[in-house]
Amino acid sequence: MSNESIGRHSIVMQDCTNLSISGVTDADSFDETRIQLFTECGEMAVIGENLHVNEMNVDTGRLTVEGTVTAIIYGDRAHRKRPGFLARLLR
Repeated sequence: MSNESIGRHSIVMQDCTNLSISGVTDADSFDETRIQLFTECGEMAVIGENLHVNEMNVDTGRLTVEGTVTAIIYGDRAHRKRPGFLARLLR
């Protein structure tokens, strides 16, 4: 692992139904089965059933979710923030 500066990021899950994530920099999209977001550690997807975002505050970097979580998947570490409009257009 490199010595680059990485902000604080943590995940706390209770009984696979209550999830708290810190270090959230942005959210891309969410519905009852998938939440796409960006964290200090890169892209992240939370997958499950009946997912509900209770709190989302990018100023504090906190996200809380209720529902049945079946998977947490990290993506590209280089993408810590949502790509700009032009970058999304050129994909």
